[in-house]
Amino acid sequence: MKIALAQINPTIGDFKGNMEKIERSCALARDAGADLTVFSELVLSGYPPRDLLNKPEFVEQGQKALEGLISRLRGPAVLCGHYERTDGNSGLANAATLFQNGKILARTRKILLPTYDVFDELRYFQPGESVCVCPFRGVKLGIGICEDIWNLKGFREIEGYSRNPVEEMIQSGAEIIINLSASPYRIGRRELRLDLGRTIVRQQGCPFVLVNQVGGNDDLLFDGHSFALSAGGETIAQASGFKEDLVMCDTASGSGEIRSLPENEEAEVAAALVMGVRDYLTKCGYKKAVVGLSGGIDSSVVAVLAVEALGPENVMGVSMPSPYTAPESVEDARILAQNLGIRFDVVPIADLFEAYKSTLKPVFSGLAEDVTEENIQARIRGNILMAISNKLAHMVLSTGNKSEMAVGYCTLYGDMAGGLAVISDIPKTKVYALARKMNKEREIIPRRVLTSAPTAELRPNQTDQDSLPPYDILDAIVERYVEKRQSADEIVRQGFPADIVKRVLSLVDNNEYKRKQAAPGLKITQKAFGTGRRFPMAQKFKPYI
Repeated sequence: MKIALAQINPTIGDFKGNMEKIERSCALARDAGADLTVFSELVLSGYPPRDLLNKPEFVEQGQKALEGLISRLRGPAVLCGHYERTDGNSGLANAATLFQNGKILARTRKILLPTYDVFDELRYFQPGESVCVCPFRGVKLGIGICEDIWNLKGFREIEGYSRNPVEEMIQSGAEIIINLSASPYRIGRRELRLDLGRTIVRQQGCPFVLVNQVGGNDDLLFDGHSFALSAGGETIAQASGFKEDLVMCDTASGSGEIRSLPENEEAEVAAALVMGVRDYLTKCGYKKAVVGLSGGIDSSVVAVLAVEALGPENVMGVSMPSPYTAPESVEDARILAQNLGIRFDVVPIADLFEAYKSTLKPVFSGLAEDVTEENIQARIRGNILMAISNKLAHMVLSTGNKSEMAVGYCTLYGDMAGGLAVISDIPKTKVYALARKMNKEREIIPRRVLTSAPTAELRPNQTDQDSLPPYDILDAIVERYVEKRQSADEIVRQGFPADIVKRVLSLVDNNEYKRKQAAPGLKITQKAFGTGRRFPMAQKFKPYI
């Protein structure tokens, strides 16, 4: 059977635009001689639609879009993900329909509904009751939706599923397993999906096809990387990562189209972030971005990503030197902007800073300068960037990394101001790795930026390590606490100093209020500070004290 893996980038709620993408892919598949064109989970509405599913008008438009596709499309059969009303219109199901030339051949509903990390599907959907095994062109297709394949030992995100839909499909005679997926990206996820597919093939002895959504939807990034495996476990089709694609495979001959994969982790992460920036801005109606360029590593990396996502003509860099800003920092920001070919403006804040201090002098009488004055500088800069955003219709890209967000080394309404926190899930040590990757072919980020000690430049001779542990230690502790959910005692047993561990964990917990007010960030790790991490701000649970 010749199957087209149609990997498209849907926009949530854009039923007309999503239908057009589906129709174009079907035309390409027809021209390529496909028997069947497979799309991703909830492709008609885009995933995840979240509480839009509570709006009757949204549900109705989705139903009409599906009916329109079924009635209009001619040629190869289509397997399409969507939602549908359950019996009596009392609820919804996450579903998929196989149809051809106006006739519905099969319909199935997602059985396993995830409720961990960023997922909350039991909030919206009722689970399917039975697996779908459908005869098509002399072959029995076992059709499942995303989580339905993940209840295998060694691959479970959570325990507690009482069913294994893959085994049920095989017991019902399935000869090819097809999975419609909207599996969010994180580092290592592509390899895990491929390993899962090969495990299914090894256990069940049949070809396996997975079509994954691609594109950015708010904080979630979907990497695509759709693939097909032969009954022997060989990869016979591999779609691109982080962009739309259509690849063909022939399950009878064991042949298909293979796209190249990112060369390393840094290249993969960079591609994910570029896609995330582009999709967030364009899907929110923006074309241009502004970045506050400090001359430091974080803002430099964000600027490079923005230029790759939007083009240099759509990115603006602004340097806002204070009395504590080294001339070299402004120079490095200017060189970066020149290397990128973007507009560059210098807006000094010294006079504004003095005006603030003079205005507040009666209120602060008798009190020494402290972090308050540091935060004033950051908030002046935030105001300037937001003014530019308002006047010039540029989205502000904030530049804080995961290390800073974790411990609150950032200023509310200051450097945290913005519409998108591009690298808020990238630890500082990985920011440097990204910068080195960006400089591999030519020096885009000035060398001094990579070699100078990180500093906020908010007081004389300041460095980040005045307030924080070295970043390699900080990042290792944050990863263990936030992503791996290890306790203070577990982390200390791995050789980290107890006093540093307790201090870092306390900072993480005490700064939840800042993260709740931050711009949305792009998720690339196992656990980001976003929709998949839900902790109260007002609480006193401190197990490490």
